[in-house]
Formats: sequence, structure tokens, C-alpha cells
Amino acid sequence: MPDTISLTEMGWQPFFQQQISLDELDSATPARVVEHHKSKIEIYSEQGRQTLPITSSTPALTVGDWVLQKREDGRISRVLERQSCFRRKAAGRQAIEQLLAANVDTAFIVCSLNDDFNLNRIERYLSVVNDAGAEPVVVLTKMDLCAQADELREQVQQLDSQLCVEMVNGKDSDSTKALLPWCRSGQTVVALGSSGAGKSTLTNSLVGEQIQATAEIREDDEKGRHTTTHRSLLSIPGGAMIIDTPGMRELQLADCEAGVSTTFADIEELAIQCRFSDCQHQSEPGCAVQAALRAEELDQRRFDNYGKLLREQELNAASIAERRAAGKNLGKLYKSAKEAKYGKKV
Repeated sequence: MPDTISLTEMGWQPFFQQQISLDELDSATPARVVEHHKSKIEIYSEQGRQTLPITSSTPALTVGDWVLQKREDGRISRVLERQSCFRRKAAGRQAIEQLLAANVDTAFIVCSLNDDFNLNRIERYLSVVNDAGAEPVVVLTKMDLCAQADELREQVQQLDSQLCVEMVNGKDSDSTKALLPWCRSGQTVVALGSSGAGKSTLTNSLVGEQIQATAEIREDDEKGRHTTTHRSLLSIPGGAMIIDTPGMRELQLADCEAGVSTTFADIEELAIQCRFSDCQHQSEPGCAVQAALRAEELDQRRFDNYGKLLREQELNAASIAERRAAGKNLGKLYKSAKEAKYGKKV
């Protein structure tokens, strides 16, 4: 990150400016979260970079957030409304929603052209990106190592004729120039993908220096190793910002119904033509989806993945909602207990 950088270069837009009153501008300054660790965050403003501890009063934040920082004591007064926000169900058994990144204009869905290439996974990431409200661009890396690169690219393009798909060699800066149209001044992009997909290598090429650590994939199964350990917002020459994220072995959908619907718009359009409005697209008479499958106008793999992602997000969304409700009820119980003990409202 340069020593001095303007708000505009950091991604400041009228959308955020319009949320701030004149009184707030007199007592606070806008800042952006550039790194998020377990116990601290780093923010960047026109005054420079600062590290703040995460306390019980710190609002839920993620890299890319815009906040107002009080000039008097440096505390964060509030988080500005997000223009876009990436979420997932946190890894593990607990039903917790995890924020991945915020206020992103374009998401590079990074997938390597090796044995880890997976259309189902690309559709999963597309659902998250479409739900977040950002523009998806599928970036197929390691094209120099794949003899069937053009064939695999065509498979991705068939998911959506309007989808932007680029093939690059992340180690070649000339190759990654294909991504520069999405890296204009004031724009924010995020690199999402599995471990070993080449996100950090791609980030280094775009930034122009070896900022993020990289590692070769394992030879036995072509799976990747974790190299990025936390999310970072980095500056790209030309004025754009890029968020490099740790590789995700698991991307469980949270409340993502709108994103799934957008990703599988072709199936949803077919469903409207079914004879019954509550058609489950199995063996019901007059099912347009099943008719398309029989005519091979719809791929069985795609339809199966559509159903899987719908069921997953519905289950996770319900579990997260239940946990939130339980947390609110527990908070009310604690408050009532304090009021009863001290004889007054707290």
C-alpha cells in the first residue's frame, strides 16, 4: 500500500458519501478495513494506516468495509452500509455466518486448469458472487500447463453465454493484462477460489511485486496448499484495489437463494413453464424441466447441482436464523437477570 492514497483510489464512491451527515464529517473521518485478523484490524484513511484491537464493542467487520473513525479517540463510530457483501457458512459444525469481503465491484473466481477443475464448484462460487451483488469473472489459471484449456473454457462459457471467462498464466504479467479492464482506478476486485488455484500468484502479477506468499500444488493429487492466511486489501498500479483471500476447502452457502436463482436462471425460466406451480421437477406431468432433460437441452449434472445448492442454502439459512434467535433470547435473559438483581434497567 502506498504511503499516501486518496479516498477515491481506495474505492470511495458517492454511495458511501451520501450516507454521511455534515455533523459526522466534523467529528469523524472515513477509513477502510484493509486487513482482518483474529484480535485486530488494520484500517487505512487519508491519514495513513492504523492498527485497532478487536473488542466486545467492535462491530462485525470484514476486509473492504468502510467505517467512520472518531477523530477524538480513534474509535469506530459506525460501519457504512455495504454496496456488496460476500458471506458463507463458517467451516465446521456450528451454524455461524462468516463475512468474506465487502464493497467489491468485481469478483475473480479463480479456478486452475488441472485435475482440480470442477464445474460444480464454479457454480457454487457464482451463486455466492451473484448473491453478494458483484460482477463475476471466471479466471482460469495455469493455462500454460493444460492441453485442453480451450475445451475447458468452453465448458465454463456454456454455464452462461453472458459470463465473462478469461484464461491466464498467473506468473506472466502480460497474460494477466486481460484482467485490467476490471482493475480501473477506484474499483475493488476480490480473488476467490480453492487452495492452490493461483489466487496469490495472480494477485502478485496484478500488484506488480511479490507481496503474497505462493506455493506449488501437491504432486500426488494436484490439491493446493494454503499460502494466504488472512484477507488483505492491496493496491494495484493504476488505482484499483484487490482483496486476496485464503483458499477455501469448503464454501458452504448461507442465505443465498437469490444468488442460486441468478446462477441457474435458465432452470428457473424452465420451471415457470411447468404445468403445476409447485412442481418438484421429478415425475410430475407437464414438467418443463424434465422435458428439457430428456431432450438434452439441459445438462443432468447442472440440474443436480442446482437442487443440491438450493437444499444446502435453505438448511444453512434456517440453522443460522435459529442460532441468531437463540442468541437474542439469551441476551434478553441476561438483561432481565441484571435488572432483577439491581432493581433497575441496565
